[in-house]
Amino acid sequence: MSNAATSAYEDLQQRHRRLHHLAHLQAIASWDQSANMPAKGNEARSLALAEMGGLMHQLATEPALKELLARAEGEALDEAQRANLREMGRVWRASNALPQSLVEAKSLANSRCEHAWREQRPANDWAGYVENLREVVRLAREEARLLAESSGLSLYDALMDQYEPGMRATEVDRVFGDLRQWLPGLIREVRARQQSETTLQPQGPFAKEAQRALGLDAMRLMGFDFEAGRLDESAHPFCGGVPEDVRMTTRYREDSFLPSLMGVIHETGHGRYEQNLPREWLGQPLAAARSMGLHESQSLSFEMQLGSHPAFAALLQPLLVKHLGEQPAFEAANLHRLLTRVSPGYIRVDADEVTYPAHIILRYEIERALIEGQIECEDIPALWDAKMMELLGLDTRGNYKDGCMQDVHWGAGLFGYFPCYTLGAMYAAQFFASMRRTLPDLDARIAAGDLAPVFGWLNENIWSQGSRWTTPELVRRASGETLNPAHFRAHLQARYLA
Repeated sequence: MSNAATSAYEDLQQRHRRLHHLAHLQAIASWDQSANMPAKGNEARSLALAEMGGLMHQLATEPALKELLARAEGEALDEAQRANLREMGRVWRASNALPQSLVEAKSLANSRCEHAWREQRPANDWAGYVENLREVVRLAREEARLLAESSGLSLYDALMDQYEPGMRATEVDRVFGDLRQWLPGLIREVRARQQSETTLQPQGPFAKEAQRALGLDAMRLMGFDFEAGRLDESAHPFCGGVPEDVRMTTRYREDSFLPSLMGVIHETGHGRYEQNLPREWLGQPLAAARSMGLHESQSLSFEMQLGSHPAFAALLQPLLVKHLGEQPAFEAANLHRLLTRVSPGYIRVDADEVTYPAHIILRYEIERALIEGQIECEDIPALWDAKMMELLGLDTRGNYKDGCMQDVHWGAGLFGYFPCYTLGAMYAAQFFASMRRTLPDLDARIAAGDLAPVFGWLNENIWSQGSRWTTPELVRRASGETLNPAHFRAHLQARYLA
């Protein structure tokens, strides 16, 4: 290829490298806002992040980009470069749909609402929270309208497409509609079976520092690279940063170590995905994680497929004894029963893998109606209470902090994200089914403490691929078929009813 033939594409690459560098700073500033920043710094930090968002939007919408993208289409590019150009075009179209003023206003409103939520949630202060949430929702609706006008998608699809490109609410409705049919019966059947089990409860308290040390050892067990990331504490667990510097957080309760431990294992799945994205393409859209559904498939591969595997408790047992002391509840068989106990609860992030999809269905149905203008913010608590009773048989009336205020997502403006969690659980089950076909001795190797086959398969088929393929194509290449929810149902039945 001559320099003239590749000049437009090379120009685009350089511009995306610059965006990547600014996104690096934005990500670390956002992590610090959640993990380390003193409370009085929030307004200044929110303004700084809004400014950064505006600057990045300017760069992503420069008028010259339209011509460069058109010229690059006619250049002699290889397959990977073509995929990178496809993703560049996707970024450009989404960015140009939104004015800079909206990008900056959203950033400010989301930061202010999320920061206030940290104190409002423990205080059960729905009245205070909803005052900020109204503005977040108003701006999210405006974003949805503009993205929909630009793309031809529906309002909710336009937002979901930012997290799960190509996924549509009609497909989510089909998949979740099927889940709604068989999930309640499965929950009842599993709970009836588990009633006869005797399970010892761990005896606390469990000091925060001991839990932190336990979490770090679990991350080492799962292969996390501490030279390219770290673990901290925040009000809501998350994985942020950039592939070169992954920032994970968890939260601690002294009466129970399992929520923080399994939260760390979950976030480690996200972290290892980021750390193993194609290094030779870092700075380019091709090196980005394919979708949030794929991202959640990795965290749930770690937390549920591995973390709740019958043999995994034996790998955790010596770590528990090392950091928390020896007690009968830490015996491997008992620990596995604790990890796979099915019991409807209020808190999504602490939910077992059988009841977890019910939490996601509830949030999806509410947020879609909210974005499409069928309901208003004031309607959320009553809808939440009704759906929680319908799906899980739990009464959340008046309990906002363990109900509709428990998650950070809506306050942070993350509408269209929630379906990705259960789509991720389905992808994860499908990937492990494929893994077992390729590696018939997989379960025996996990039991022997050899997790390398799992990580090797995920790296080859998911991590190293970045955004080279569309999601359906990536899933087909990894597993032989596009998304097939039957694998998820088969996984739950095999683990809990076999």
